[in-house]
Amino acid sequence: MTALTASPPATAVAEPPARFRDLLASEWIKTRSLRSTPWTIALTVLFVIGSAAVATLADTAARSGPADFLPYDAYPPAGYWTLILVAGSTGALTMVSEYSSGLIRTTTVAVPARGSVVLAKAAVTATLWTAVGAVISTGSFLVSQAILSERHGGVPLTHPGVFRALVASALLAPVCALIGLGLGALLRHSAATMVTIVLTLLMLPPMFSESGRWSANINHAMVSAAWKRLVQNWEPDPGSLGHTATIPGSWLVYALWPLIAITLAVLVVRRRDV
Repeated sequence: MTALTASPPATAVAEPPARFRDLLASEWIKTRSLRSTPWTIALTVLFVIGSAAVATLADTAARSGPADFLPYDAYPPAGYWTLILVAGSTGALTMVSEYSSGLIRTTTVAVPARGSVVLAKAAVTATLWTAVGAVISTGSFLVSQAILSERHGGVPLTHPGVFRALVASALLAPVCALIGLGLGALLRHSAATMVTIVLTLLMLPPMFSESGRWSANINHAMVSAAWKRLVQNWEPDPGSLGHTATIPGSWLVYALWPLIAITLAVLVVRRRDV
């Protein structure tokens, strides 16, 4: 008789941890697989550039020759308030949708490093909305100047103040999208997040005037106020310099808001249960 020999137990092969580039690829697939994403972006691009065309057409009657660059022709506040709202809301949905659908549980099981997941979402969101912002900002400028050129009132890209307004308007989209993503991670509820985005990015700045130093300081710390100062190509009244935002300070606002939002999101996601 032959003795039966027990086969050695199979050893489990540990899967390597997900690399950050794998997380980026996963988040990009999640983003582009949503049917609403391309439609939302396309409609936003058309609306904002269209608002620039409408604002420019309304101003052409007063322009009969070469003139200075008027930023609110190319970058009308009405269009860019819409961009702020859409970018912030879309950024928030990248986090809120996972909590509402329960997908976050699967994500955290597959990738226990929750902070890396948030950073991957932030990187994909920032890249996407930087591209969208660049298209919108450049398109707004080109459309407005094409209309003004018919009355010999257009200005080139090298005109003083144009490049700064172009960059500030392009970066407005990713800044607001990252703020929305951070708020989505902190609040995790759609309604509460959307209300907070509207309140923080759109409604709070007009509540603080520049007539007093304390209220001016709060106003200047808001993203929309920083954008308005960066696209403004005229110097403030010398008598009000003490209550006027500075260009470096406005760029600092652009940097700090998304940095603080994403940092808080990473800290909260790491410490909080799903």
